[in-house]
Amino acid sequence: MSDAVVVGAVRTPVGRRKGGLAEVHPVDLSAHVLRTLVERTGIDPAQVDDVVWGCVSQVGEQSWNVARNAVLAAGWPESVPGTTVDRQCGSSQQALHFAAAAVLSGQADLVVAGGVESMTRVPMGSSGTGGRPFSDQILTRYRGIEGVAEDSPLPFNQGVGAELIAQRWRLSRAQLDEFALASHEKAAAAQDAGAFDAELAPVTLADGGTFAVDEGIRRDTSREKLGELPTPFRPEGVVTAGSASQISDGAAALAVTTSEWASRHGLRPLARVHTAVTAADDPVAMLTAPIPATAKALRRAGLGIEEIGVYEVNEAFAPVPLAWLAETEADPDRLNPRGGAIALGHPLGGSGARIMTTMLAHMRDNGIRYGLQTMCEGGGMANATVLELL
Repeated sequence: MSDAVVVGAVRTPVGRRKGGLAEVHPVDLSAHVLRTLVERTGIDPAQVDDVVWGCVSQVGEQSWNVARNAVLAAGWPESVPGTTVDRQCGSSQQALHFAAAAVLSGQADLVVAGGVESMTRVPMGSSGTGGRPFSDQILTRYRGIEGVAEDSPLPFNQGVGAELIAQRWRLSRAQLDEFALASHEKAAAAQDAGAFDAELAPVTLADGGTFAVDEGIRRDTSREKLGELPTPFRPEGVVTAGSASQISDGAAALAVTTSEWASRHGLRPLARVHTAVTAADDPVAMLTAPIPATAKALRRAGLGIEEIGVYEVNEAFAPVPLAWLAETEADPDRLNPRGGAIALGHPLGGSGARIMTTMLAHMRDNGIRYGLQTMCEGGGMANATVLELL
Protein backbone atom coordinates (compact mmCIF):
# COMPACT_ATOMS: atom_id res chain seq x y z
CA MET A 1 0.00 0.00 0.00
CA SER A 2 1.31 3.44 -0.90
CA ASP A 3 1.91 6.09 1.72
CA ALA A 4 2.86 9.76 1.97
CA VAL A 5 5.96 10.65 3.97
CA VAL A 6 7.78 13.84 4.83
CA VAL A 7 11.50 13.68 4.01
CA GLY A 8 12.46 17.25 4.84
CA ALA A 9 11.09 20.35 6.55
CA VAL A 10 12.58 23.81 6.96
CA ARG A 11 11.37 27.29 7.83
CA THR A 12 12.66 30.80 8.06
CA PRO A 13 12.75 32.48 11.43
CA VAL A 14 9.51 34.45 11.81
CA GLY A 15 9.86 38.22 11.66
CA ARG A 16 7.68 40.84 13.26
CA ARG A 17 5.79 43.23 11.02
CA LYS A 18 8.32 45.86 9.88
CA GLY A 19 10.99 43.78 11.59
CA GLY A 20 13.96 41.75 10.46
CA LEU A 21 12.41 40.39 7.27
CA ALA A 22 10.67 43.60 6.21
CA GLU A 23 13.03 44.23 3.29
CA VAL A 24 12.84 40.66 1.93
CA HIS A 25 10.49 40.06 -0.99
CA PRO A 26 8.05 37.17 -0.36
CA VAL A 27 9.24 35.43 -3.52
CA ASP A 28 12.79 35.55 -2.18
CA LEU A 29 11.64 34.25 1.22
CA SER A 30 9.98 31.35 -0.56
CA ALA A 31 12.98 30.70 -2.79
CA HIS A 32 15.22 30.64 0.27
CA VAL A 33 13.39 27.77 1.96
CA LEU A 34 13.20 25.88 -1.34
CA ARG A 35 16.97 26.09 -1.78
CA THR A 36 17.58 25.16 1.86
CA LEU A 37 15.27 22.15 1.56
CA VAL A 38 17.38 20.86 -1.34
CA GLU A 39 20.62 21.48 0.53
CA ARG A 40 19.48 19.62 3.64
CA THR A 41 17.75 16.65 2.02
CA GLY A 42 19.83 16.13 -1.10
CA ILE A 43 16.75 15.93 -3.32
CA ASP A 44 17.24 16.78 -6.97
CA PRO A 45 14.91 19.70 -7.73
CA ALA A 46 14.55 18.43 -11.30
CA GLN A 47 12.64 15.47 -9.85
CA VAL A 48 10.06 17.64 -8.07
CA ASP A 49 6.73 17.07 -9.79
CA ASP A 50 5.05 20.13 -8.32
CA VAL A 51 5.40 22.88 -5.74
CA VAL A 52 2.15 23.63 -3.89
CA TRP A 53 2.40 26.91 -2.01
CA GLY A 54 0.05 28.56 0.45
CA CYS A 55 -0.48 32.32 0.40
CA VAL A 56 -3.48 34.29 1.61
CA SER A 57 -3.03 37.80 0.20
CA GLN A 58 -2.32 36.98 -3.43
CA VAL A 59 -1.92 40.57 -4.61
CA GLY A 60 1.02 42.91 -5.18
CA GLU A 61 4.30 41.15 -4.51
CA GLN A 62 2.42 37.93 -3.73
CA SER A 63 0.44 37.86 -6.97
CA TRP A 64 1.07 36.10 -10.28
CA ASN A 65 1.37 32.64 -8.70
CA VAL A 66 4.05 33.15 -6.06
CA ALA A 67 4.80 29.40 -6.15
CA ARG A 68 6.02 29.44 -9.75
CA ASN A 69 7.98 32.64 -9.17
CA ALA A 70 9.63 31.08 -6.11
CA VAL A 71 10.70 28.02 -8.12
CA LEU A 72 12.38 30.22 -10.69
CA ALA A 73 13.91 32.54 -8.09
CA ALA A 74 15.36 29.49 -6.32
CA GLY A 75 17.23 28.58 -9.49
CA TRP A 76 15.34 25.31 -9.89
CA PRO A 77 14.86 23.92 -13.41
CA GLU A 78 12.23 25.65 -15.51
CA SER A 79 10.56 22.25 -15.85
CA VAL A 80 9.35 22.39 -12.22
CA PRO A 81 5.77 23.77 -11.98
CA GLY A 82 4.15 25.48 -9.02
CA THR A 83 0.68 26.48 -7.90
CA THR A 84 -0.56 28.78 -5.13
CA VAL A 85 -3.50 27.87 -2.89
CA ASP A 86 -5.65 29.82 -0.46
CA ARG A 87 -7.42 28.20 2.44
CA GLN A 88 -6.89 31.29 4.52
CA CYS A 89 -4.70 30.69 7.60
CA GLY A 90 -4.47 26.98 6.79
CA SER A 91 -3.19 27.51 3.24
CA SER A 92 0.17 25.78 3.65
CA GLN A 93 -1.32 23.00 5.76
CA GLN A 94 -3.72 22.47 2.87
CA ALA A 95 -0.72 22.51 0.54
CA LEU A 96 0.69 19.57 2.50
CA HIS A 97 -2.67 17.77 2.19
CA PHE A 98 -2.63 18.28 -1.59
CA ALA A 99 0.96 17.05 -1.77
CA ALA A 100 0.15 13.93 0.24
CA ALA A 101 -2.90 13.21 -1.93
CA ALA A 102 -0.84 13.57 -5.09
CA VAL A 103 1.81 11.04 -4.07
CA LEU A 104 -0.71 8.65 -2.49
CA SER A 105 -2.72 8.56 -5.72
CA GLY A 106 0.34 8.01 -7.87
CA GLN A 107 -0.12 11.26 -9.75
CA ALA A 108 3.25 12.46 -8.47
CA ASP A 109 6.39 11.03 -6.90
CA LEU A 110 7.81 14.08 -5.13
CA VAL A 111 5.95 17.26 -4.21
CA VAL A 112 7.14 20.23 -2.18
CA ALA A 113 4.49 21.87 -0.02
CA GLY A 114 4.79 25.08 1.92
CA GLY A 115 3.83 28.71 1.97
CA VAL A 116 4.70 32.31 2.61
CA GLU A 117 3.28 35.57 3.84
CA SER A 118 4.96 38.92 4.09
CA MET A 119 2.42 40.83 6.14
CA THR A 120 4.76 43.80 6.21
CA ARG A 121 4.92 44.16 2.44
CA VAL A 122 1.43 42.88 1.60
CA PRO A 123 -0.82 43.95 4.50
CA MET A 124 -3.57 41.67 5.78
CA GLY A 125 -6.82 42.25 3.92
CA SER A 126 -5.14 43.51 0.75
CA SER A 127 -6.87 40.87 -1.35
CA GLY A 128 -10.30 41.28 0.24
CA THR A 129 -11.52 44.50 -1.35
CA GLY A 130 -14.65 44.27 -3.45
CA GLY A 131 -15.56 40.77 -2.37
CA ARG A 132 -18.88 39.48 -1.08
CA PRO A 133 -17.84 36.29 0.69
CA PHE A 134 -21.01 35.48 2.61
CA SER A 135 -24.76 35.47 2.12
CA ASP A 136 -27.09 38.25 3.25
CA GLN A 137 -28.49 35.93 5.93
CA ILE A 138 -25.05 35.40 7.47
CA LEU A 139 -24.21 39.07 7.10
CA THR A 140 -27.36 39.95 9.04
CA ARG A 141 -26.32 37.56 11.81
CA TYR A 142 -22.90 39.18 11.98
CA ARG A 143 -24.21 42.73 12.14
CA GLY A 144 -26.63 41.68 14.83
CA ILE A 145 -23.80 40.96 17.24
CA GLU A 146 -23.52 43.47 20.06
CA GLY A 147 -20.81 45.98 19.29
CA VAL A 148 -20.72 45.36 15.52
CA ALA A 149 -21.68 48.39 13.46
CA GLU A 150 -24.58 48.18 11.03
CA ASP A 151 -22.28 49.21 8.18
CA SER A 152 -19.40 46.99 9.29
CA PRO A 153 -17.42 45.93 6.22
CA LEU A 154 -16.55 42.42 5.16
CA PRO A 155 -14.74 40.17 5.75
CA PHE A 156 -15.91 39.51 9.26
CA ASN A 157 -13.63 40.58 12.05
CA GLN A 158 -12.00 37.48 13.49
CA GLY A 159 -11.43 39.33 16.76
CA VAL A 160 -15.21 39.50 17.16
CA GLY A 161 -15.28 35.76 16.56
CA ALA A 162 -12.68 35.29 19.28
CA GLU A 163 -14.84 37.29 21.66
CA LEU A 164 -17.86 35.12 20.80
CA ILE A 165 -15.83 31.99 21.58
CA ALA A 166 -14.64 33.43 24.89
CA GLN A 167 -18.25 34.21 25.78
CA ARG A 168 -19.57 30.79 24.74
CA TRP A 169 -16.88 28.86 26.64
CA ARG A 170 -16.89 31.31 29.55
CA LEU A 171 -13.23 32.19 29.23
CA SER A 172 -12.05 35.06 31.39
CA ARG A 173 -9.59 37.82 30.61
CA ALA A 174 -7.25 36.31 33.20
CA GLN A 175 -7.35 32.90 31.47
CA LEU A 176 -6.52 34.43 28.09
CA ASP A 177 -3.68 36.53 29.48
CA GLU A 178 -2.29 33.51 31.32
CA PHE A 179 -2.35 31.47 28.12
CA ALA A 180 -0.61 34.26 26.20
CA LEU A 181 2.10 34.57 28.83
CA ALA A 182 2.69 30.81 28.74
CA SER A 183 3.10 30.94 24.95
CA HIS A 184 5.94 33.45 25.29
CA GLU A 185 7.52 31.51 28.15
CA LYS A 186 7.45 28.20 26.26
CA ALA A 187 8.82 29.78 23.08
CA ALA A 188 11.60 31.53 24.99
CA ALA A 189 12.56 28.28 26.73
CA ALA A 190 12.62 26.42 23.41
CA GLN A 191 14.72 29.13 21.80
CA ASP A 192 17.18 29.15 24.69
CA ALA A 193 17.50 25.36 24.54
CA GLY A 194 18.24 25.46 20.79
CA ALA A 195 15.08 23.48 20.06
CA PHE A 196 14.34 25.52 16.93
CA ASP A 197 17.86 25.51 15.53
CA ALA A 198 17.64 22.43 13.31
CA GLU A 199 14.42 23.55 11.61
CA LEU A 200 15.52 27.13 10.91
CA ALA A 201 16.93 28.42 7.64
CA PRO A 202 18.58 31.74 8.61
CA VAL A 203 18.10 34.48 6.02
CA THR A 204 20.99 36.55 4.68
CA LEU A 205 19.86 40.16 4.40
CA ALA A 206 20.75 42.78 1.81
CA ASP A 207 23.11 44.54 4.22
CA GLY A 208 25.07 41.32 4.74
CA GLY A 209 23.56 40.61 8.13
CA THR A 210 21.80 37.38 9.07
CA PHE A 211 18.28 37.02 10.41
CA ALA A 212 18.55 33.83 12.43
CA VAL A 213 15.99 33.72 15.28
CA ASP A 214 12.25 34.24 15.76
CA GLU A 215 11.87 37.82 16.88
CA GLY A 216 8.30 37.90 18.17
CA ILE A 217 9.02 36.33 21.56
CA ARG A 218 8.44 38.91 24.29
CA ARG A 219 10.62 37.92 27.21
CA ASP A 220 9.69 41.01 29.20
CA THR A 221 5.94 40.52 29.14
CA SER A 222 4.01 39.76 32.31
CA ARG A 223 0.48 39.29 33.60
CA GLU A 224 0.52 42.93 34.65
CA LYS A 225 1.55 44.20 31.21
CA LEU A 226 -0.94 41.97 29.45
CA GLY A 227 -3.65 43.11 31.83
CA GLU A 228 -3.14 46.75 30.85
CA LEU A 229 -3.89 46.20 27.14
CA PRO A 230 -7.21 47.45 25.71
CA THR A 231 -9.91 45.17 24.28
CA PRO A 232 -10.38 46.47 20.72
CA PHE A 233 -13.08 44.07 19.57
CA ARG A 234 -15.63 44.74 22.30
CA PRO A 235 -15.71 47.59 24.83
CA GLU A 236 -16.16 45.15 27.69
CA GLY A 237 -14.40 42.28 25.99
CA VAL A 238 -11.57 39.97 27.02
CA VAL A 239 -9.44 39.61 23.87
CA THR A 240 -6.46 41.95 23.39
CA ALA A 241 -3.51 42.26 21.06
CA GLY A 242 -1.59 40.35 23.71
CA SER A 243 -3.84 37.31 23.45
CA ALA A 244 -3.87 37.38 19.65
CA SER A 245 -1.36 36.11 17.10
CA GLN A 246 1.31 38.49 15.87
CA ILE A 247 1.31 39.98 12.37
CA SER A 248 4.41 38.45 10.85
CA ASP A 249 6.63 37.59 7.88
CA GLY A 250 7.94 34.12 7.10
CA ALA A 251 8.01 31.01 4.91
CA ALA A 252 8.34 27.24 5.33
CA ALA A 253 8.61 24.16 3.10
CA LEU A 254 8.25 20.38 3.37
CA ALA A 255 9.18 17.65 0.87
CA VAL A 256 6.59 14.87 0.46
CA THR A 257 7.00 11.55 -1.32
CA THR A 258 6.32 7.83 -0.74
CA SER A 259 8.44 5.46 1.34
CA GLU A 260 9.18 3.41 -1.75
CA TRP A 261 10.35 6.41 -3.80
CA ALA A 262 12.37 7.73 -0.85
CA SER A 263 14.13 4.37 -0.48
CA ARG A 264 15.03 4.23 -4.17
CA HIS A 265 16.50 7.74 -4.02
CA GLY A 266 18.38 7.52 -0.74
CA LEU A 267 16.02 9.76 1.23
CA ARG A 268 15.11 9.18 4.86
CA PRO A 269 11.41 9.40 5.72
CA LEU A 270 10.85 11.42 8.90
CA ALA A 271 7.13 10.99 9.39
CA ARG A 272 4.08 9.60 7.64
CA VAL A 273 1.08 11.77 6.85
CA HIS A 274 -1.24 9.40 8.68
CA THR A 275 -4.51 11.33 8.31
CA ALA A 276 -5.51 14.60 6.66
CA VAL A 277 -8.98 16.13 6.86
CA THR A 278 -10.85 19.40 6.49
CA ALA A 279 -13.97 20.60 8.28
CA ALA A 280 -16.16 23.66 8.52
CA ASP A 281 -18.31 25.29 11.18
CA ASP A 282 -20.08 28.56 12.00
CA PRO A 283 -18.72 31.29 9.65
CA VAL A 284 -19.68 34.07 12.07
CA ALA A 285 -17.81 32.81 15.12
CA MET A 286 -15.43 31.61 12.40
CA LEU A 287 -12.73 30.09 14.63
CA THR A 288 -14.40 26.96 16.07
CA ALA A 289 -13.83 24.49 13.22
CA PRO A 290 -10.64 22.97 14.75
CA ILE A 291 -12.96 21.18 17.19
CA PRO A 292 -14.96 19.19 14.58
CA ALA A 293 -11.82 18.85 12.42
CA THR A 294 -10.01 17.16 15.32
CA ALA A 295 -12.93 14.81 15.95
CA LYS A 296 -13.01 13.91 12.25
CA ALA A 297 -9.25 13.33 12.09
CA LEU A 298 -9.22 11.11 15.17
CA ARG A 299 -12.19 9.14 13.88
CA ARG A 300 -10.55 8.51 10.51
CA ALA A 301 -7.20 7.76 12.14
CA GLY A 302 -8.75 5.29 14.56
CA LEU A 303 -7.02 7.04 17.45
CA GLY A 304 -8.10 8.50 20.76
CA ILE A 305 -7.00 11.97 21.85
CA GLU A 306 -4.95 10.35 24.63
CA GLU A 307 -2.83 8.53 22.00
CA ILE A 308 -1.62 11.82 20.50
CA GLY A 309 1.66 12.88 22.06
CA VAL A 310 1.65 16.50 20.92
CA TYR A 311 -1.08 18.86 19.71
CA GLU A 312 -0.45 22.00 17.71
CA VAL A 313 -3.53 24.21 17.66
CA ASN A 314 -2.80 27.53 16.01
CA GLU A 315 -2.96 30.43 18.44
CA ALA A 316 -4.83 32.79 16.17
CA PHE A 317 -6.44 34.03 19.39
CA ALA A 318 -6.11 32.48 22.84
CA PRO A 319 -9.82 31.48 23.01
CA VAL A 320 -9.30 29.10 20.07
CA PRO A 321 -6.95 26.57 21.71
CA LEU A 322 -8.63 27.05 25.09
CA ALA A 323 -12.05 26.16 23.67
CA TRP A 324 -10.42 23.26 21.82
CA LEU A 325 -8.97 21.98 25.08
CA ALA A 326 -12.35 22.24 26.80
CA GLU A 327 -14.13 20.28 24.07
CA THR A 328 -11.51 17.60 23.43
CA GLU A 329 -10.43 17.13 27.07
CA ALA A 330 -6.87 16.87 25.75
CA ASP A 331 -3.84 17.11 28.03
CA PRO A 332 -2.91 20.83 28.20
CA ASP A 333 0.73 19.92 28.82
CA ARG A 334 0.91 18.48 25.29
CA LEU A 335 -0.49 21.62 23.63
CA ASN A 336 1.88 23.88 21.68
CA PRO A 337 4.89 22.81 23.81
CA ARG A 338 7.27 25.22 22.09
CA GLY A 339 4.89 28.15 22.08
CA GLY A 340 2.57 29.25 19.33
CA ALA A 341 1.55 32.14 17.13
CA ILE A 342 0.99 34.48 20.08
CA ALA A 343 4.75 34.35 20.70
CA LEU A 344 6.24 33.14 17.43
CA GLY A 345 3.95 34.98 15.01
CA HIS A 346 1.46 34.05 12.32
CA PRO A 347 2.61 34.69 8.73
CA LEU A 348 -0.76 33.61 7.37
CA GLY A 349 0.01 31.55 4.25
CA GLY A 350 3.20 30.17 5.76
CA SER A 351 1.89 29.26 9.20
CA GLY A 352 0.58 25.78 8.46
CA ALA A 353 3.97 24.65 7.17
CA ARG A 354 5.79 26.50 9.95
CA ILE A 355 3.74 24.76 12.62
CA MET A 356 4.12 21.38 10.90
CA THR A 357 7.89 21.84 10.76
CA THR A 358 8.03 22.72 14.46
CA MET A 359 5.74 19.87 15.47
CA LEU A 360 7.78 17.35 13.49
CA ALA A 361 10.98 18.55 15.15
CA HIS A 362 9.39 18.21 18.59
CA MET A 363 8.20 14.69 17.76
CA ARG A 364 11.67 13.65 16.61
CA ASP A 365 13.41 15.21 19.61
CA ASN A 366 11.10 13.45 22.06
CA GLY A 367 10.28 10.17 20.32
CA ILE A 368 6.59 10.99 20.01
CA ARG A 369 4.73 8.63 17.70
CA TYR A 370 1.65 10.72 16.86
CA GLY A 371 1.20 14.46 16.53
CA LEU A 372 -1.93 16.37 15.56
CA GLN A 373 -2.06 19.83 14.02
CA THR A 374 -5.18 21.91 13.42
CA MET A 375 -5.83 25.51 12.46
CA CYS A 376 -8.85 27.79 12.38
CA GLU A 377 -9.38 29.52 9.04
CA GLY A 378 -11.33 32.43 7.61
CA GLY A 379 -14.89 31.52 6.69
CA GLY A 380 -15.21 29.03 9.54
CA MET A 381 -13.00 26.22 8.20
CA ALA A 382 -10.15 24.11 9.59
CA ASN A 383 -7.57 21.56 8.51
CA ALA A 384 -6.42 18.77 10.79
CA THR A 385 -3.41 16.52 10.17
CA VAL A 386 -2.08 13.54 12.08
CA LEU A 387 1.63 12.80 11.61
CA GLU A 388 3.18 9.45 12.57
CA LEU A 389 6.87 9.43 13.40
CA LEU A 390 8.98 6.95 11.43
